[in-house]
Amino acid sequence: MSAVAWIAVGSLVAWVWLLLGQGFFWRTDQRLPSRAAPARWPSVAVVVPARDEADMLPVSLPSLLAQDYPGHAEIFLVDDCSKDGTGDLARELSVRCAGLPVTVVSPGEPEPGWTGKLWAVRHGIALARSRDPEYLLLTDADIAHEPDSLRELVAAAVSGGFDLVSQMARLRVESVWERLVVPAFVYFFSQLYPFRWVNRAGTRTAAAAGGCVLLRTEAAVRARVPESIRQAVIDDVSLARAVQRSGGRIWLGLAERVDSVRPYPCLADLWRMVSRSAYAQLRHNPLVLLGTVLGLALVYLAPPVTLAAGLLGGAPAAAWAGGAAWAVMAGTYMPMLGYYRQSLWLAPLLPFTALLYLLMTVDSAVQHYRGRGAAWKGRTYARPEAAPDQ
Repeated sequence: MSAVAWIAVGSLVAWVWLLLGQGFFWRTDQRLPSRAAPARWPSVAVVVPARDEADMLPVSLPSLLAQDYPGHAEIFLVDDCSKDGTGDLARELSVRCAGLPVTVVSPGEPEPGWTGKLWAVRHGIALARSRDPEYLLLTDADIAHEPDSLRELVAAAVSGGFDLVSQMARLRVESVWERLVVPAFVYFFSQLYPFRWVNRAGTRTAAAAGGCVLLRTEAAVRARVPESIRQAVIDDVSLARAVQRSGGRIWLGLAERVDSVRPYPCLADLWRMVSRSAYAQLRHNPLVLLGTVLGLALVYLAPPVTLAAGLLGGAPAAAWAGGAAWAVMAGTYMPMLGYYRQSLWLAPLLPFTALLYLLMTVDSAVQHYRGRGAAWKGRTYARPEAAPDQ
């Protein structure tokens, strides 16, 4: 066979393995399990780090205020040096909308060695622990919760004996670029961290979705959270690893009633979202970056390229293997498109989306070596840790 045919066959083999051997990552049935109400509802402190979130708070904060939770719950919003009046708006909304009690604090700029979000989370957790809550809900300022969200999270955690329960919020998919890129973002994440593996007892795979994490306070103390992960840019995965290493049980799934309200209308917005942490995920290792680029090329780009080359060059083996690999790829993407209520005709476009992610990852490395690191809302972390070991 020709070299093109061998590449096509290699891609097909890779896809058969991904289909069957990667924890059935492509299925979207890992949802919050329905649980009976606990005999006693534990107390919960909701910690919301917020930096320049005045545009998001009018949607997200009222959804937290309106939580229909049978036990005691209160909200601690940490204004992380916002310049747009986030703290004042939070106080105004807490009065206007009523509901759960809200405390707004501003801890100032982070100390050296801390990322901004985790510095805010640290102060929120410290303040919350003065009330001695049994659980902490860590949620972002761009996340909206249905009224029963907290109740369902707590019921699942208590009944299942989980120390950490996390749901990946359903991201917004309204613009053309959001429809093309966002479902693939969650698809790639679940491929990297198959939810079934995360949720299996005794697993070594750990991950969480930072927008919605219910954490047992005792587990947070045992794992020394957030101090043990204070440099992490990818803080959700680092948090899950810290809890798991300390003996905690974790669960991760797709959300039905938790939504991100942050818009990403342009490709540039999505590009920044991915590239700011992509190289940190690779631990700033150029060899891992090279392997990632080659792997993405073989798995996602080779199928359509070898199909076209085989058809144009009269190489049926290359065309057949490339076409079969592309078909398997598209088939595994369809459940995620269905979850996001998008047209299944987007599935064959996954190679193009993967190419975008490849370029975003390379750009993340380029920005790192230019000293710009992981930039977010006016802060740059030149060389943060992806997931500190201690």
